[in-house]
Amino acid sequence: MAQSIKLADTVMTFVRKESSLQSRSVAGQITHWINIGRAIEKSTVFDYSHVTSVLEAGMSPEEQEVWFAQFADKMVEPSESETAFFDKRRSLGRGVGLSDSGELIYETEPASK
Repeated sequence: MAQSIKLADTVMTFVRKESSLQSRSVAGQITHWINIGRAIEKSTVFDYSHVTSVLEAGMSPEEQEVWFAQFADKMVEPSESETAFFDKRRSLGRGVGLSDSGELIYETEPASK
């Protein structure tokens, strides 16, 4: 059953902007971000306490946006365990990613370091 909630205008500004860029509904964008947040909180390799400290630091929405942009840049760097996982998949000839069209990408050569 759908329910209504109140969100700050600044939050809704971010939601509307991103939902437009991603071709999602406002509800779809919020749901997407909730799913990402849940995954981060439950992750065993992700430092959720670092994100929490930023959110509790009293930063302005603009300062938070800058911090999260920098954080997102760091998040695309694979961890050692992720690199090892995909190196093993490459050596076994298994898929190592998805193309823009959603098809598996196969590589047989180990990733260069």
